[in-house]
Amino acid sequence: MISLSPIVIEGQPFTAVTVRLPKTTLLTISNEVGYIMCGALDVELLNMKLSDRLIIAGRAVGVKTIDQLLNAPLESITLEAEKLGIEKGMIGREALLKMV
Repeated sequence: MISLSPIVIEGQPFTAVTVRLPKTTLLTISNEVGYIMCGALDVELLNMKLSDRLIIAGRAVGVKTIDQLLNAPLESITLEAEKLGIEKGMIGREALLKMV
């Protein structure tokens, strides 16, 4: 099952997507600039092999819901996210606001 819902953080719109798969759930929250995602995100791949795409993204591990993703510290971030002032350990909600 795929669930898509709007989220507003401090007046800024984002889109939350939940994809329920066998034995796992993929979670992402995005806007037109970037996104945060559950532990399935391969930040190293984005930084190394897809660096030409300049992807702004962060990864939180151990999250099972969109609410947890919003409130979890980011375990890793892309190099492009760093350029926006997003830091490892920043909670998802704070990182998303740096993407507006």
